[in-house]
Amino acid sequence: MRTIVVRLTRITPVPYLIAGALLVLIPMSLVPASLNGAQGGKTEVFPVQKAAPSVVFIETAGSEAELRRQLRSKNEVSALSVSSTVTRFSAAPTGSYGFITPKLLGLALITQSPDLPLELMPPTPNAFEIHKLADGSGMLVGFVEANLKPQLTQSQRPKNVRLALYSNPSEKAPHIVAVPLVKLLVDRMPTRLDPKEPGSAVLFEVDLQGTANRTSSQTGP
Repeated sequence: MRTIVVRLTRITPVPYLIAGALLVLIPMSLVPASLNGAQGGKTEVFPVQKAAPSVVFIETAGSEAELRRQLRSKNEVSALSVSSTVTRFSAAPTGSYGFITPKLLGLALITQSPDLPLELMPPTPNAFEIHKLADGSGMLVGFVEANLKPQLTQSQRPKNVRLALYSNPSEKAPHIVAVPLVKLLVDRMPTRLDPKEPGSAVLFEVDLQGTANRTSSQTGP
């Protein structure tokens, strides 16, 4: 005669299993993010790379003051509202503009220094104007010849353009432009048109690249 032994196993109802899981998850969600990060060391969020701004070209003619006013209006920038003599680009508020001497600008772009020293007023008659746009991007302002317009138009511009940028307008270079700093490649210092005159207009030859060639606080994000 066979004896059949039946083992009784206690089965936990499904609702109790779900409740138990929730009790484990809830305390974990209450742990501060700083403690979670501390377990694996310092955590950092990398900035999202934004597309570089397009070249801004003002077609209308006018006085230097009027052309600068039009370009500032188009880029939506106003004068630096700071009390210090020099403000670094990284510390300048967005939507503002300042000035830099040709020498300091040339040195900064050639060596790709981390920041540009800006002043509220032009320190010299041939100072270059710098715009810091609302998104933090940097733009270099200058004057170019009329025949360069097709090369600066986004739809027609070749991959790279050798650009002669003047600090002040003239009959040869009557149009004001703003070019993105992150797209500039520089291999030489600006030169005065009249070497004997310290305040003479300056020629700055730069290469305007099709894509950004640097990311730093001098040029924006």
